[in-house]
Amino acid sequence: MSVYLDNAATTKPCKAAVEAAVAAMTENYGNPSSLHRAGLDAQLAVDKARKIIADTLGADSVCIYFTSGATESNNLALRGITGAYGRNRKKIVVSAVEHASVAETASDLEKKGFEVVRVSPREDGKFYAADFAAACDSSTCLVSMMLVNNETGYILPVRETFAAVKRRFPETVTHCDCVQGYMKLPVKAGALGADLISLSGHKIHGVKGVGAIYIKKGIRVTPVVTGGKQEKGIRSGTESVPLIAAFGAAAEELFPTVAARYERVSVLKKHLLDRLSGMDNVLVNSPEDGSPYIINISVVGRRSEIMLHFLESKGIYVSSGSACSKGQQSGVLEQFGIKDKRADGALRISITAETTEAELDEFAEALSEGIGKVRG
Repeated sequence: MSVYLDNAATTKPCKAAVEAAVAAMTENYGNPSSLHRAGLDAQLAVDKARKIIADTLGADSVCIYFTSGATESNNLALRGITGAYGRNRKKIVVSAVEHASVAETASDLEKKGFEVVRVSPREDGKFYAADFAAACDSSTCLVSMMLVNNETGYILPVRETFAAVKRRFPETVTHCDCVQGYMKLPVKAGALGADLISLSGHKIHGVKGVGAIYIKKGIRVTPVVTGGKQEKGIRSGTESVPLIAAFGAAAEELFPTVAARYERVSVLKKHLLDRLSGMDNVLVNSPEDGSPYIINISVVGRRSEIMLHFLESKGIYVSSGSACSKGQQSGVLEQFGIKDKRADGALRISITAETTEAELDEFAEALSEGIGKVRG
């Protein structure tokens, strides 16, 4: 039996999501744009999922648009807002620890003439709302800040930051990548103060290939994918009913238990840290008050890739960072003051409420064995 501890990369689809996807593929397989009954039934399935996700965000369902995943949602947020508002407002402000789909998109927009300000944590390793507000001016069209960092679990001060920015520059659009926070922390559009929110299906026990973006009423977005005017023209292309139905089913199942699962995972995190305490050369990189779903550690003197493969040989799956980085260092750890050999030995353990203490014990024992056997 394997021990899967890489849930920040992807999660196992829940039974409700799988059943919803299979039903849409085998029974409700019409095209939502078709005018006959089969098309209407497919559209109703999409609308049901849209309402479920909107309700979890405390939003109107007309504000939810489906995409192929959070990467597309993040691209749509940055490119769509700069396309709509960027003619005279050419500045973008982002945190320096964003997911690659935000960071690389910002860099591409920089090449196209936009000024991009990347705000880093202060020396204490924390972000401050005042630093983002100070980085903005009347030419700022967008501020983008993730809710939970996907490598360390650090929870960014989104609500405070967006409020500070809006007080000074109310016309500035705010975007939050909530991929690692949605269905793990309370995520409400109004409470966050976000004009746009990016979500992913496969991070919440849905299936891969579907995401969503919340766009507040009144916010203009230039489409990135054009064509047949699906999703009210914001994202053209035939909607993938099976994936969308699975997304909605997963959200519906998880939403009532957000608080209970958070408490359970917090207990699991403490259990793991207790097991790791006292191990030679093992340092914890995640903050104490971070998301309990992500625990980043370093085994100093042991390269993460070598240790990762040793653990894999024991049937234990963790990661060395963001799955999108394919093992390459993203620079996020350095932003948090984790450098050199400590960064070289970083491992990310990401868990769910279904993770067991026994699985974490098995990981800890294998890690201890690896420390004794692995070199380099």
